[in-house]
Amino acid sequence: MSVLHNLIAWVPLGLPAFVLVITTIVFFHELGHFSVARLFGVRIETFSIGFGPAIAKWKDRQGTQWKISWIPLGGYVKFFGDATAASTPDHELEERMTPEERAVAFPCKPLYQRVLIVAAGPIANFVLAIAVFAALFTFVGLPSPGTIIGDITPHSAAARAGLHTGDKITAIDGKKVTTFDSMRSLIWQKKGGAVDLSLLRNGRALHVSAAPHEFQTVNLFGDKVTIRGLGIAPLNDPANFIYTRVSPVQAVEMGAAETWARVDLTFRYIGRIFTGRSNGSQLHGIFEVAQATRQQAANGPYDLIFLIAVLSVSIGLVNLFPIPVLDGGHLLYYGCEAVLGRPLGVRAQDIGFRLGLAVILGLFLFATWNDLVRPNLF
Repeated sequence: MSVLHNLIAWVPLGLPAFVLVITTIVFFHELGHFSVARLFGVRIETFSIGFGPAIAKWKDRQGTQWKISWIPLGGYVKFFGDATAASTPDHELEERMTPEERAVAFPCKPLYQRVLIVAAGPIANFVLAIAVFAALFTFVGLPSPGTIIGDITPHSAAARAGLHTGDKITAIDGKKVTTFDSMRSLIWQKKGGAVDLSLLRNGRALHVSAAPHEFQTVNLFGDKVTIRGLGIAPLNDPANFIYTRVSPVQAVEMGAAETWARVDLTFRYIGRIFTGRSNGSQLHGIFEVAQATRQQAANGPYDLIFLIAVLSVSIGLVNLFPIPVLDGGHLLYYGCEAVLGRPLGVRAQDIGFRLGLAVILGLFLFATWNDLVRPNLF
């Protein structure tokens, strides 16, 4: 009952934010497919945001039906010549097409055009992420946590020195600090002995001596690592963040770097799973995404918009995995077609789609289980 109670409490703020984030990412993903398909003259039957019964729908002048549906967990673009929204070819329809229909049917287009149409969805996600990062860094700034202390590790150097949550560190060994990263860098550089901390506590200036020490923590992969520090974390509050604006050109470069860093981190994590160095406990499902959305919405517009970019990278990357049903699975089929000089057989494609659907369902259930067993999810 506690999970249900917290879900109900989550709805007023979390649900609208979740719908906004997911529909924005899905719209741009499908718009990528849609735009390149239109460029190559493919007839598009449906552009849907969400699944299930339609809340609203209308047709444009080209005959495409646009839909907003009740279940906001994805979307699709259905091309003429496809049997399903997953872009499985309709072979029976293809056999009886007229020359005019074949000219606008997706399965009848040249291989390179089909590749570009399918790849355009994930590419649109990466472009969206870079654009969002760049816009935030240009107009608001690059966020860095300030020096107000949030959490203090029990029995750490900070705890023994008498530091309190809410203390603001202003200098280390006489060197002024304004961000947590600069403070951490000075502490890490201290090879031995204590550091002198200048701080403000309730508006009163204090000096405290603390000796950095080694302690264990958990990294992004869930592994235990040993680091050296005082045992403090910055206050996770918008008021404790400093924003540094950068030029538009630099912002685009930094947005691209931020996007690639997240792609690289994902690949490294997957590699660690296959080599047995990490387990799948860091895989997140829909409940974790919903919780993150609620938290970021509570933090303010910047964090919520930043989350759109982060999730856009993830969705673009996941869609490139070579699993039939996903965009990457279609690209895998097209790669086989390029090598063989002909499309894979109907039976082979059908088996692949069924296996791909089973894999996706299994991953979804596994990630959802991770969410539900994670403590304090809601």
